[in-house]
Amino acid sequence: MKTAVFITYISLFYLGHDIVLPGKGRITNSLFYLKKISTKGDPGYRISKPIVLFNRHNITINGLAIAGGADPAITLKNCSNIRITGNKLFNSTTVAIHIYQCNDITVDHNFITNVSTGVYVQQNSGGGIVITDNQFLNMRGPLPRGQFVQFNNVNGPRCLIANNLCENEPGKSYAEDAISLYMSNGAPGSPITVRNNRILGGGPSKTGGGIAMGDAGGSYQLVENNVLVNPGQYGIGVAGGTNMQILNNKIYAGKNTFTNVGISVWNQYKGSCVIIVVRGNEVNWTNSNGVSNPAWNSGNCGAVEGWDNNVWNSKISSGILPNALIHP
Repeated sequence: MKTAVFITYISLFYLGHDIVLPGKGRITNSLFYLKKISTKGDPGYRISKPIVLFNRHNITINGLAIAGGADPAITLKNCSNIRITGNKLFNSTTVAIHIYQCNDITVDHNFITNVSTGVYVQQNSGGGIVITDNQFLNMRGPLPRGQFVQFNNVNGPRCLIANNLCENEPGKSYAEDAISLYMSNGAPGSPITVRNNRILGGGPSKTGGGIAMGDAGGSYQLVENNVLVNPGQYGIGVAGGTNMQILNNKIYAGKNTFTNVGISVWNQYKGSCVIIVVRGNEVNWTNSNGVSNPAWNSGNCGAVEGWDNNVWNSKISSGILPNALIHP
């Protein structure tokens, strides 16, 4: 059995990027060389340049401060069994963490701020993508970026986005969808699950919002027990796909220039949209005209189970979340 290796203080230079890998001394059959990481300027972390890992496995990246600049702070390609935990990832004009064709990746307990998108996961076929207990502050976009987390063609069981604190401050961010599930499929008995996240702030985009499900299709997605306050144009939306569940969420928005609807079920694509459940949610949503608009069912996704078992005119207020989630 292979043993996971912790990356905390060794950095190696390769093809223009600093790459953090396990071990000491020279790495044979490679172009790497070792260099120390300065700890100056960010107490509690060790400073590293952006990290790029190709075809690496059983590694933990921990305790680093990485300013991405024009690059992702961390890039993983064709990797598996990687844990990214306890890092500060910031100041990137692109994404903080880019995960491409990888399986069994965990991203937890990181502070991610002032980037275009927090975690961007592409073309996963084996599942096991877990994004939990992170703090995200001020996603800068612009479109098509601007998410705290986006799954793009992520497929398989054991995929989870949970217990994250997500905040966009007006004037310091330009958000799209806070959490986006695009062309992504869970599995029967193991849906892609978005659970217990706290999302505060969004806009001024008139296309972005809270949690996007079934974007360009998808299947087996579960969104439950999240709390959203002023997340953007919409709160939670099903845009297509099958086997989608929206359960026991709390969603609030006051009138703004970009506010539209709290929960929507509307197939916007040519594929099928069936087996949709919306139940147990509390919504208080005011649109840009100052009119209550908690929910909209377009009618093109078949019968929506549980639709009448929600509190569409809830008395919840912005007080369901504090004025600030994150205090850097």
